[in-house]
Amino acid sequence: MTRPDGPDAAEAADAADKAAWAGADAEQTVDAEVLEAEVVDDGTAAEDAGEPAAEAGSDAATELQAQLDERTSDLQRLSAEFANYRRRVERDRQATIDAAKASVLAELLPITDDLERAREHGDLEEGPLKVFADKVRSLLAAQGVEAFGEEGDAFDPSMHEAVQDESEGSDPVLGAVLRKGYRYGERTLRTAMVVVR
Repeated sequence: MTRPDGPDAAEAADAADKAAWAGADAEQTVDAEVLEAEVVDDGTAAEDAGEPAAEAGSDAATELQAQLDERTSDLQRLSAEFANYRRRVERDRQATIDAAKASVLAELLPITDDLERAREHGDLEEGPLKVFADKVRSLLAAQGVEAFGEEGDAFDPSMHEAVQDESEGSDPVLGAVLRKGYRYGERTLRTAMVVVR
């Protein structure tokens, strides 16, 4: 586009340039206002989006805490079950050991009966048999085996086996003791064979 010559033409060109500059300024002003509005809108939108994000974060934290509490209670329950299992196994193991000991000690009782009869006949006054009898008695005592069933003790049917009842009153007592009874701790190895009077 060519410019016309002359003062009017120069003025017209200046006016056109000014109008172009004014239009450009107007566009920049509008663009700046739009940008500011977008920035303001973006900030508001970010705040609005922050609320659901905070709620989502809170829900996630609550869910994680619930899972943690559940896992903690599961761990505590398993720990208690294991402690109970360990105690039960230890108790069963000890009961098995005690039963095995009681079985072996019960097998030794006929030997003690023979030694008791030998003592009554005076064969244990001296010599090697006395040494053997002393060793057997000390072995049983070391293992916690106790004899029971002495003449004059109160009759207890759970511990005494009555072969003859000569009692007349309501409080029977032991008369003759035909065979002593033995206990190992709380366990009765053998009942005493007695005459009740």
